[in-house]
Amino acid sequence: MFCAVLTVVLAGMLLTLREIDHRQDLSVIRMEQFRVLPPGEYLKPILLGYQNIAADVLWLRMIQVLGERKVSAQDYEWLYHALDVITTLDPQYTYAYQIGGIVLAELAHRVDLSDQILQKGVAHNPTYWYLPFYLGFNHFFHLQDYPAAAEYMARASQLPGHPAFVPPLAARLYAQAGSPETALDFLEIMWRETKDERVKESLQGRMKEVLIERDIRLLEEGVANYMEHFGKRPGSLSDLVNRGVLVALPQEPFGGVYNFDARMGVITSSTHPERLRVYRPR
Repeated sequence: MFCAVLTVVLAGMLLTLREIDHRQDLSVIRMEQFRVLPPGEYLKPILLGYQNIAADVLWLRMIQVLGERKVSAQDYEWLYHALDVITTLDPQYTYAYQIGGIVLAELAHRVDLSDQILQKGVAHNPTYWYLPFYLGFNHFFHLQDYPAAAEYMARASQLPGHPAFVPPLAARLYAQAGSPETALDFLEIMWRETKDERVKESLQGRMKEVLIERDIRLLEEGVANYMEHFGKRPGSLSDLVNRGVLVALPQEPFGGVYNFDARMGVITSSTHPERLRVYRPR
């Protein structure tokens, strides 16, 4: 009975979309199918108690669409809608909250939608440590709300099953949330815990950006020490090594170079001239 109902629902949407534009390829049709998916509250009554199985079917179809095509930032509205339907049908579908929260924030750059699905997950699964952990990540990197990030991390550290790295990371967020070293630790943990290769690639790029900020802070400190010892700014960054202030100059992680404006005293990266706002010294 369930299979018949679900087949009718999905087939009806698919046929409607084919009428709309029969020229679209199958991956586009599948993606559009999620856009017109009825809210979970409407689907539940017609699924006759089989909503958990329906959530599994929809999850597998969603993963199939994500694997078939490159999804643009505009396409992620349907992803959030699909996740909302899936987690309404099965509020304990913790993997959907976890993966959805990461993908929406890191690939779609929709932190607002990521937070919504994660908050929904916390409400229905208050003992699952991953959910406040990812909320802490969003508030640290994307929203620059350090106190909230530390609070979410502290909450994760009190839940059963949390890894050993969570409590010390929570303590560091309270004490030194703006430091590049803390950010790198956070990113490395996220990278290890994530399975999606596209998310891993995004996190690796973010780690390199943080390395640039760490290097610039090191070079700024070197320039300040040079001025203290020699009474003037160095003519170039090489002077920091030549005069023994630094042992060596850091390598720009994207393959570029670090530039120094001796007149203004400003250090920039050739590949990322704008510094990360979240790590800019106050």
